[in-house]
Amino acid sequence: MTNYFDFYKIPENFLVDEKAVKVKYYEFSRAYHPDFFANDTPEKQQEILQLSTLNTNAYRTLSNPDLRMQYILKKHGLLEDAGKNDLPPAFLMEMMELNEELMELEFDFDAAKLHEIGEKAAGLTATLDADILPTLQRYPELHGVTKEAALEEVKTYYLKKKYLLRIKETLSKFAARS
Repeated sequence: MTNYFDFYKIPENFLVDEKAVKVKYYEFSRAYHPDFFANDTPEKQQEILQLSTLNTNAYRTLSNPDLRMQYILKKHGLLEDAGKNDLPPAFLMEMMELNEELMELEFDFDAAKLHEIGEKAAGLTATLDADILPTLQRYPELHGVTKEAALEEVKTYYLKKKYLLRIKETLSKFAARS
């Protein structure tokens, strides 16, 4: 599997220069446009089609912060064992409490309570984002053990964020009903 960062000739980073990614995408879109190879051999046409597809997938992944994070974590083998996603017990308790509050709303809807849960989830997300930012900023300079530790920290952040995203989706379903 081709490494998207290598393909675009940019260093692996959680915080990429999005303008540079877009420039590479357009450069390769022109270079690998199948129409320019219509008279070439079927093999060359297939090669260009593969490069064009690779370009689209690389751009889609690298231009989206969540997909980029998932891509880097998978690339380092950190999302392979979905059953072994150890999150801190305190965080899991907090999520369980939020989910219980949401379940209570199923039976006894209260707009103020819905708003309160939404605010709590937004606050947790903002705190997570602020806490991980220094690690994301330092990541390109890290090596060895410190890089591994940073990747583990990002993995924990990513998994927590997924939890909060599910809660936000549930909140939006409530909001749509009310």
